[in-house]
Amino acid sequence: MSSSNLEILAYEQSPLGPLCLRRRELLSMPGTVVTEVTLNHEFLMSSLYTESETALARLALEMHPGVDLRVLIGGLGLGHTAAAAIESPRVEEVVVMELLPQVAGWLEQDLLPLSAELKADPRFGVEVGDFFARVAAPPARRFDLILVDIDHAPDNHLDHANLPFYSPEGLASVRDHMAPRGVLAVWSSADSAGFRSALEQSFDEVRVERVTFHNDLVDETVTDWIFLAR
Repeated sequence: MSSSNLEILAYEQSPLGPLCLRRRELLSMPGTVVTEVTLNHEFLMSSLYTESETALARLALEMHPGVDLRVLIGGLGLGHTAAAAIESPRVEEVVVMELLPQVAGWLEQDLLPLSAELKADPRFGVEVGDFFARVAAPPARRFDLILVDIDHAPDNHLDHANLPFYSPEGLASVRDHMAPRGVLAVWSSADSAGFRSALEQSFDEVRVERVTFHNDLVDETVTDWIFLAR
């Protein structure tokens, strides 16, 4: 770690704005090194608090009773959702759809904290492409679990082109990509009554779970939301 406590691992242009992967030692927690991502100069994610990213996979797995599960994940991030999925012996395959080739490249270059763990598991793979376009198109195959962690929230999108996914029509298309008893799980930083309603119009069973943790960096309690539908 440099004397400035900040190391820029990658800084690249993307269609969504400048994309930065950085690593730093927390001055408030000496010895604690975190990996962070910023997009368009705004903080996006950190390896320090990953409770809700892992809960996205864990809660979906708890909701599905089957084995030999095929999992599709929208968004690689720092890899914590994928890692939580492949921890389960009931999972046969994890396919991650990542829009940005730069992020997929970070994995291949071993820049992510979980790079080695993910790449070592033969059940795991990454495809570069648009997750939202994939689930809007006719399905080439079906999945038991579809996990989505791309936008900030159903009402706060990284790209306005993502909006149709959160509608009853978009969710009906997602159902076509799901095997019988399939589960959809969507991460969000906020609740959304509109998205709840859209899910209830499209699925037989809908649950919304809160994941709450204390963020010591800002000394406040943070709540993320997991929308689940079967």
